[in-house]
Amino acid sequence: MREVTLPEMLEARDRRAEAQRRLLAERGLPLISFTMNIPGPVKNSPLYRRGFDEGLRQLERALDAAGIARLSPETLHAVTGNEYLCAVDAPAEAVKAICTRIEEEDPMGRLFDMDVIAPGGSKLARKEERRCLVCGAAGRGCASRRLHSLEELSAAVTRLLTEGLLAADAARVDSLATAALLDEVATTPKPGLVDRDNNGAHRDMTRETFENSAAALRGYWRSCFLTGAETAELPAAEAFVRLRPLGMEAEKKMLAATGGVNTHKGAIFTLGTVCGALGRLWRADGPCTDPERIAAACAALSGGAVADDFAALKRRGQARTAGEKLYLSTGLRGIRGEVAAGLPAVLQTALPVLEECLFEGMSRNDAGVVALLHLIARGEDTNMIKRGGEALAADTARTVREALCENSRPSMETVRAWDAYFIENRLSPGGCADLLAVSFFLHDWTREQT
Repeated sequence: MREVTLPEMLEARDRRAEAQRRLLAERGLPLISFTMNIPGPVKNSPLYRRGFDEGLRQLERALDAAGIARLSPETLHAVTGNEYLCAVDAPAEAVKAICTRIEEEDPMGRLFDMDVIAPGGSKLARKEERRCLVCGAAGRGCASRRLHSLEELSAAVTRLLTEGLLAADAARVDSLATAALLDEVATTPKPGLVDRDNNGAHRDMTRETFENSAAALRGYWRSCFLTGAETAELPAAEAFVRLRPLGMEAEKKMLAATGGVNTHKGAIFTLGTVCGALGRLWRADGPCTDPERIAAACAALSGGAVADDFAALKRRGQARTAGEKLYLSTGLRGIRGEVAAGLPAVLQTALPVLEECLFEGMSRNDAGVVALLHLIARGEDTNMIKRGGEALAADTARTVREALCENSRPSMETVRAWDAYFIENRLSPGGCADLLAVSFFLHDWTREQT
């Protein structure tokens, strides 16, 4: 970050005015000129850039929702500030109403300067003057009398951007996690699992059951992310204690939405921990997009609690669930152990395979199918063992693994044949499905932030 000089700011203003005149002459339509109100000599930084990008995202979304085309858009990220200019094919007054609404309703809107310029060159005025950044007083009295120091103004800008970006990222996490669950159940064909073809090896679940569950869990992912951010300075084990009640409440909502069917219990733990980890790693000027760091934060959050749970189970020596029985007999720790170990199946298998397939041009659906098969081939799904026994589960995983060694991208017809085999033998790789959802989420989160 460097300070800009007055001549640089004057030059930027003249260049912006010339660009507006040129675009008015070319298009003969109203213009939107979007900049930010940043006091002081530093006009750009990673934090300011993120705030601007979020404001632009809000603007584009609002214009799209109104069916307003953006023509000849130009974006500039300069030391003198971030700028956006475009022509819009709509009445200037209607566009101004959209821009004013964003400025007034967005948490960072006080920093947005979304000017609307009529075809004749005049700038449409706001109906009400904007309030002071620091104290909220109406009008320009504070600025004209310089009632607040630059330090106070800069602190207010940082606060607005930090709070606004945290809220925006929390909403994005919630949306992406929900989409990941819906994409997982829609991925077809999935051997033994509910998908668009059939209900897999399940008699109590349908695609609608999973969709209802995903809808009921909206908001949970946001809460996990915000709790992670709020407890970022606490030891990881203490932060995880704050996350657990959220998961218990989410399970109640899931069961209420599905009539008592366990659709997403594993995802609630797995993806909920991922969202909490993202919150702990969050920074306003750049959220973490490194899957390895995110996975390590998951391990730090859950590792101690998971180890304590299994140690207590060993001392008790009496299992209450099928998963606990399996742990006592085989030592397999299931999906909780996967998260506590730092999501090795996601980092080593599912996410790389998913992204390789997408890079090769495969559809999201088919890439998800292939990633799931590679997870099944690892032979670590405790749900497969619970339903089919150790021998059948191991033999099935070995068969898939050997087939993938010959052809790592099998045809969908081959996968449907495996689906029939899984259904016949009541095999359901539910843990793999949860990890596929995590992989979808991490892929989308990383892509959203780049």
